[in-house]
Amino acid sequence: MKIFSYILMALAAGLIIFNATKLDLSHLFEGESAVAVICILAAACVILLLLILRISKQIEKRNGKA
Repeated sequence: MKIFSYILMALAAGLIIFNATKLDLSHLFEGESAVAVICILAAACVILLLLILRISKQIEKRNGKA
């Protein structure tokens, strides 16, 4: 589970970097740039959710319920 979450976080970070190259800062919410902004936000949410999952698993392990 730990390695899998790290792999998913790396893929999400890669998507953030890739979509950051697609941004047109003068027209941020138009065309392909809008899609890139949405994908960046989605990938950031994935990273946040995976971090929450890892922290909850650590708490579960400390409480002895695993």
